[in-house]
Amino acid sequence: MSKGHLTHSVFFTLKDPSDENIQKLVDDCYQYLSSGEGLISLHAGARIPDLDRPVNDDQFHVALIVILESREAHDAYQEMADHITFIERNKESWASVRVFDATS
Repeated sequence: MSKGHLTHSVFFTLKDPSDENIQKLVDDCYQYLSSGEGLISLHAGARIPDLDRPVNDDQFHVALIVILESREAHDAYQEMADHITFIERNKESWASVRVFDATS
């Protein structure tokens, strides 16, 4: 198994998926989560509704993909003050959150 980078993928389903609420969450991802030691890259965006092949999962509104240097960087990212602020600012808007972590 690789001991390289860690990909942290988060899929948010909103209680009220208005365009405004989706954009707010995307903006907050960039504002609160885009810096930190060990962060290689961060990408956040809205699901593309017309990409509806049978294999596409459509049970989310916003995707967040974070690439980190290591497991240690991931663990530190989880404890960052800005990460905690992001959760506190947005958790009430979430119907569900699914997280997928993998080596990369």
